[in-house]
Amino acid sequence: MQAEPETTQFLTFKDCLARRLIIKAGGPDTEDSSIEELGDFISYLALELWPTLPESIRNASYTAIPSTDELSFETLTPPTFIDSLISYGLVGDSDDVIKFVEKVLDDYVKEACEPPPTNWSGTRKSECEICERAVPLTYHHLIPRSVHTKVLKKGWHREEMLGSVAWLCRHCHSTVHHVASNEELARNFYTVDLLLEREDIQKWRNYAAKQRRGKRRG
Repeated sequence: MQAEPETTQFLTFKDCLARRLIIKAGGPDTEDSSIEELGDFISYLALELWPTLPESIRNASYTAIPSTDELSFETLTPPTFIDSLISYGLVGDSDDVIKFVEKVLDDYVKEACEPPPTNWSGTRKSECEICERAVPLTYHHLIPRSVHTKVLKKGWHREEMLGSVAWLCRHCHSTVHHVASNEELARNFYTVDLLLEREDIQKWRNYAAKQRRGKRRG
């Protein structure tokens, strides 16, 4: 397998692809030695698709936001990439692959073009509280602000709990919001421990902890 690019953009793209495979597309189990195989498979898929993307996409950043409106996903998606997803039973047909690629690229552009993380309060951690990698962190409101009024009205939590945050890397943060709505997070997954009880978050954590962006302790 060819060497992976060392750019932040490629690593962000690979994480977005991994998240869609593991959580949205019901990716392979990551509870045992298959974690390494899963990582190899994701690397292979990322390396197949990445070179076909326009330079503006591969260089996406907060100061260089590309448009995907005129992309021909059918043209840029290699046949080998399509065949791999279908043969592994991750999608039904080539049309499903194209839709999958569109979602991955939407995720990637959004994350690659986000502003730098903002410092917030004295609770800041040195490692992501889900994958435990020593990487740049963002703060996740454990009880999302958009549902604070409903939380108080329904009596789900006391007012003093509304400011609770967890320090997560950008990719774990995005994953949390992919697996549950804001209301579900507020009612049922309002601590890191509760989030880590979810099977899909466990699968993501086991994969993410093995990636190159910092090392998980232990």
